Amino acid sequence: MKENLPALVTLLAVLLMFGTAFAVGRARGRYQVHAPATSGHPAFERAFRVQMNTLEAALLFLPTLWLAAHYGFAFWAGIAGLVWLAARTWYALAYLQEAARRGGGFVLGMTAWAATLLMALTGLGRALLAG
Repeated sequence: MKENLPALVTLLAVLLMFGTAFAVGRARGRYQVHAPATSGHPAFERAFRVQMNTLEAALLFLPTLWLAAHYGFAFWAGIAGLVWLAARTWYALAYLQEAARRGGGFVLGMTAWAATLLMALTGLGRALLAG
């Protein structure tokens, strides 16, 4: 199970991204914000920002998750990934209610990402030194 945890985290991250995209589509319909518009009702704009911010965060997170897993930290990278998922979910739900409430989830998510980055750098450094 330990070596498969990053794969599970990746699939859950894909589901999270799907969920944010679904929320944007739902908000478009509810608030009559027709594509390609990306502004309108504040609730739509929050949903749109949650989706975009989640995609941006995933772009940083997923490569470091897999590099950390590849270089010997699969279990710990997976644990950091579960924390990242929980944090991003917290971030999304808080942001959808009120933008000012997103800070805690953001900070925790960035901390989890930084952990995977540190593991990836450590693992790659070891591999380069071992030659």
